[in-house]
Amino acid sequence: MKISLVTDIGQRRSNNQDFINRFDNKQGITLIVLADGMGGHRAGNIASEMTVTDLGRAWVNTDFTEPEQIRDWFLVTLESENKHIYDLGQTEEYKGMGTTVEAIALVGQTAVFAHIGDSRIGLVRDGHYTLLTSDHSLVNELVKAGQLTEEEAASHPQKNIITQSIGQAQPVQPDLGYQELEKGDYLVANSDGLTNMISNSEIVGTLIGPGTPDEKSRELVNLANNRGGLDNITVALVHVESEDF
Repeated sequence: MKISLVTDIGQRRSNNQDFINRFDNKQGITLIVLADGMGGHRAGNIASEMTVTDLGRAWVNTDFTEPEQIRDWFLVTLESENKHIYDLGQTEEYKGMGTTVEAIALVGQTAVFAHIGDSRIGLVRDGHYTLLTSDHSLVNELVKAGQLTEEEAASHPQKNIITQSIGQAQPVQPDLGYQELEKGDYLVANSDGLTNMISNSEIVGTLIGPGTPDEKSRELVNLANNRGGLDNITVALVHVESEDF
């Protein structure tokens, strides 16, 4: 299994409010955490880096090997971090800060994931992209209610309004899931700076082409930048190269 992580400031932003990292616990189980911060010039990148780092610091001290243990850990740890970021966000320096979060633990052939916000996790298998998460956003709620089409949502002026984030006043309700992995699969986690710029079919086209995971993740970022790079762009790729986990 090969993992590639890349983050890029994009073409229009003055700083990068995305943050990504990977961590291994005492049993060697890998956790990938991606966060897209919000809330002012400085506060957004503080929220994202702090959330990723805090989750990682907690993770490396665990010895979990069972998906159900990890799922329960996500619930407790994400709410603890939500309260922490919310409290900081009450201060003048960090007023209103928050962040999305995607967390993926790789346990043998199983990916255990948690999702809050409008960053995404998808699966590319046999040339097809399947979105594993559902955006916590105003426009997605309108799409699910039948009040907007997918096409209308893509260009809606309020598309950046999210309905859940780390740092909110009320408890978070993360979406949690499991995905069994097969040889040849790609897991793709990304901030919206990627998927607002390029299509799912372009993601598939990049991943089924030649190159290493590092080359492909950089190619995805370059595609988004060539389209205008309106936001920070962050990508995590997990490639299952064999069935020997």
